[in-house]
Amino acid sequence: MNLVQFGCEDWLNTWEKSAEIDIAQSTIASLTLDEILELEPDGGDAFLVKIRKDTFSYGWIEGSPDFKGEVSKLYHGVKEENILSANGATGANFMAVLALVAPGDHVIAQYPTYQQLYDWPKALGAEVDYWKVYEEDNWSPRLDELREMIRPDTKLICINNAAQPTGALLNRDFLNEVVKIAREVGAYILSDEVYQPLNPEAEYSPIVDLYERGISTNSISKTYSVPGIRVGWAATPDDALADELRKIRDYSMICTGVFDDAVAALVLKHKDKVLARARGIISRNLSILRDWVEGEPLVSMIYPDMVSVSFVKFEQLDPTRTEEFAVQLLQEKGVLIIPGNRFDMPGHARIGYCTNEKTLQTGLKLLSEFLREFK
Repeated sequence: MNLVQFGCEDWLNTWEKSAEIDIAQSTIASLTLDEILELEPDGGDAFLVKIRKDTFSYGWIEGSPDFKGEVSKLYHGVKEENILSANGATGANFMAVLALVAPGDHVIAQYPTYQQLYDWPKALGAEVDYWKVYEEDNWSPRLDELREMIRPDTKLICINNAAQPTGALLNRDFLNEVVKIAREVGAYILSDEVYQPLNPEAEYSPIVDLYERGISTNSISKTYSVPGIRVGWAATPDDALADELRKIRDYSMICTGVFDDAVAALVLKHKDKVLARARGIISRNLSILRDWVEGEPLVSMIYPDMVSVSFVKFEQLDPTRTEEFAVQLLQEKGVLIIPGNRFDMPGHARIGYCTNEKTLQTGLKLLSEFLREFK
C-alpha cells in the first residue's frame, strides 16, 4: 500500500504545540466537561452519578441506544441500526471507503479538499479522478465536469460538505444533480459533513436524506465543539452497506468507549443549546475576520457561510514560498496557520477563526505585520 503523508495532519502534529497564537484549528471553541454538564437542568449531577456506577466494559459496540437515537434525529430516513459509531468522522470515512473500494475501482473525489477522501481510495488501489473546485466559482466543483468523468463502472463519489479548507457549501439543488448523475450508474456518494453550516437559511441537506446510496459521516468534533473524545458516526439508508461497515468496525475499532459514548449522547441531546452557542461564536468571529480582510490589502477571501473554517488568499506572496512563510510566521510571531500547499493549494492558508475573540484578533494583527516583514 502506497499511503502518502497526510499533509494537514502532519503540519499540525509538527507545529501546533509550539504555537502561542493558534488560529489554525477548525473546531468551534471547544467545550469543557463542566460546560457540557451544565447543559443538563441539574448541572449534570444525575449523569455523573450514573457514569460513576457504570461498568467500564466495552459497552454498546455500535453505539448506545441514547447515542444512536440522538444521531437519528439529524436525518429523515435512516434507521437507528444503520447508524454506526466511529473514531471521529475520520474513522467513519476510513470504514466507508474500505467497505466500498477495491483495487481497480473507479472513484471520483472532490479536489482539493480533505485529503483522506482522495488519497485513501487511491492507496487501496482505486483509479481516482479529481473533481476540481474553482476559486472563481466560490470554491465549488462543476457539474458538467462530473458528467464528463462519470463512468458505468464508477463505484464511489467522495465529497466534503461543507468543505475543508475553504468552507464552501454544496447546496441542496446542486446535490440533487450529483445524485441524479450517481444514480444513473449506481455509484455510492460518501459525504463528509463535519462542517455543518450554521446559517439557518442555508439550503443544506445531508446526502442520506437525498440518496438511497448515500453515506453521511459526521462527528461531534467540529460544529459540536467536542473533539477531545473522538466520537463520530457513519449513517446510510442502505442496509447491505451498513452490514459491510459492521465488518470493518470489528476489524478496526470494536467500540468508542462507555464514557465517550455517554458524553457524545449528552452533547447531541442538547444540540440546540450547543449549536446556539456555536452560532454566536461564528457570528461574532466572522465579523472580526471580515473586518480584517476588508482592511488588509494584502489578502482576499471568499467568506464561508457560517462554517467554522476559512481560506485566505495572500495576494502578493510567491505561492512556492507558502510553507516557508507559515513556518517563519510561527517562529517569529508565534502564530499558527495551515499553509495552503498542505491542501495542494499554495498561495493560501487555512484560518480557523472560531477560537476565542482575543486570540483571533491578536493572530490576525500579527499576521498583517508579518505580511509586510516577510521578504
